[in-house]
Formats: sequence, C-alpha cells, structure tokens
Amino acid sequence: MEATAVIMATLMGISLAAASGFRVFLPPFLLSVAARLDIVWFLDLDLMGTQFEFFTSTLAIVVLGIATVAEFAGFYAPWIDNALDTIATPASILAGVAMTAIVLEGSDPIFQWAVAIVAGGGVAATIQSATVATRSLSSTFTFGLGNSAVATGENVASVALTLIAILIPFISAFVVILVVALLVRMKRRSEAAVQ
Repeated sequence: MEATAVIMATLMGISLAAASGFRVFLPPFLLSVAARLDIVWFLDLDLMGTQFEFFTSTLAIVVLGIATVAEFAGFYAPWIDNALDTIATPASILAGVAMTAIVLEGSDPIFQWAVAIVAGGGVAATIQSATVATRSLSSTFTFGLGNSAVATGENVASVALTLIAILIPFISAFVVILVVALLVRMKRRSEAAVQ
C-alpha cells in the first residue's frame, strides 16, 4: 500500500470506527456495499486478501443489511434500546477495531493493528459511551419518551459519518474530531447537571 492510500485508509478506518460507536452494523454494511460497487477509489481491493472478499460477498451484504435494519428498529423500542446499549458497547469497540483493520489490510501489520486497536477501538468506545450516557439521561428525564429523538440523531450521525468516511475520508477526520469533542462536552455537562 502506498503512503497516500495508507493515510486515506487510516482516516477512513477511524471515521468508520466512530460511526460504529453510533450504530454497530451500518458502517460495515455500507462499506461492503461501497467496496462491492468499487466506490472506494483509493483502496486496491485485489491486495486486501480473502477476508475482504468474504466481506463483499452477497451473503455478507444481506446479513449486514438485515442486522442494520434490526438495530435501527431496536433503538426505537422503549426499554429495548437500553438493553441494546449493553450489547452495543463491546460490539461497537470490536466493530471499530475491525473496520479500521479491514481498510488497512495490505499495510504493515504492526501499524494496521496498532491503529485499529488504539484509534479505531478508542474512538468507537468514546462515541458509544457518550451515546449510552445521553440515552440514560433521556430515559431518566423523559421516562424514555425522548429516546426516539436520541435514536434518530444517532442514526443520522452514523449514516452521515459513514458516507463521508467512504466518499471523502480526509474530511471525515475533521468531522470525527468535532463529533468526539461535542459528545465529550455534552457528557461532561450532563454529568454536572446530574450532580
């Protein structure tokens, strides 16, 4: 992988990891569709190996699509959304690591996995913990009635961030920085309000 492609793949992977913090299945689904349609212009899919071939298979796209729809719908159901958060927290970290590692396939393995674990997993964990805190506050102060608005915001953020990551990864890095800063700020304010 040449240097420009590594930089673009790194930005894309971290951005997809951030989107995984909002929704676990949407980023892999959209990435697999984009790769299948050969929209990811800076990645040489021939160098990605057999793991990536399965990722772009019809079976993988169908399964990820069904999981995406189920996840989106689940976050609109009262009480189920909070239960999903307990599952989504570790799953989003794993998805963040996987998304980053997948797009960095073909680069130096030490770099690939260091970035995937530290940056990909870290960004996904940060986003997911902020969304859990936001949903918890919404559940507390609106008795769960405001959780639909929170879910809609998360869905929109995940779709937008994933599309930006796939189409223009150098801009998505700035978006991720802004989103993480905003969520951390909101989390601190909400914790201060509770105390």
